[in-house]
Amino acid sequence: MATLLKGAEVVSALNEMIKADVAALKTDGVTPTLAILRVGEKPDDLAYERGALKRAETVGVTVRQIALPETVSQEALLEEIERINADNTIHGCLLLRPLPKQINDGRVRAALLPEKDIDGITDGSLAGVFTGTKRGFPPCTAQACMEILDYYKIDPAGKNAVVIGRSLVIGKPVAMMLLQKNATVTICHTRTTDMPSVTKRAEILIVAAGKPGVVGAEYVSAGQTVLDVGINFTDEGKMVGDADFAAVEPIVGAITPVPGGVGTVTTSVLMAHVVEAAKRALTRA
Repeated sequence: MATLLKGAEVVSALNEMIKADVAALKTDGVTPTLAILRVGEKPDDLAYERGALKRAETVGVTVRQIALPETVSQEALLEEIERINADNTIHGCLLLRPLPKQINDGRVRAALLPEKDIDGITDGSLAGVFTGTKRGFPPCTAQACMEILDYYKIDPAGKNAVVIGRSLVIGKPVAMMLLQKNATVTICHTRTTDMPSVTKRAEILIVAAGKPGVVGAEYVSAGQTVLDVGINFTDEGKMVGDADFAAVEPIVGAITPVPGGVGTVTTSVLMAHVVEAAKRALTRA
């Protein structure tokens, strides 16, 4: 039976650190503040916003909610982002995406200042991830994977790490972050030939395939650490990961559950990024 790498324990440890940092900043007259910018009323966006609000309340981060209509123009959205950029009392911005079809996503992402981009959506933030510099922030889910490894004292240094997926949200940034921790990293994707032969050699396997249950027993081997980033729903409404948990769990050494794993940690990472952005702003002042 594999060790379950539960997100709740990681969240608890992160929250305590965030609360201490928030208290210290408030002593210096700074209240860490997050702007949540939402366009429309998509159920997924509303659910994520509720989760972020709850986590912010827990750790003492202030949130300003900005809701624009689904029909908002490109110019009006860009003006809102400029207001956020110019407001020194706002330290981070969470822009909920995907955006409506009339909006040019690239232009909107480019408009947000990297220092306020606490979810790693701008090119500046991603450049910071790839260069190992503190410009902007990495995507929260990628950072959540690293926080889980760190909390459970799973050191990537010298280990073979395989990432399934090459998106800019998970695959590429988490591969770079593993590389910065001195892992030897391989990225698999839809064009990878005989993927199981690659993934079975991994000591750390991060699954971000975007397909429910695609990673089965033939992909894994004894003793591996598996982080399942997938969030999918069956026809019955059950949340499942990208790994077939029932098939994989008896084989590997450790695995994140879905639900209760990587996704649980993401909103705490979001708050940690807001607090770090407030620290950096205080240093620049």
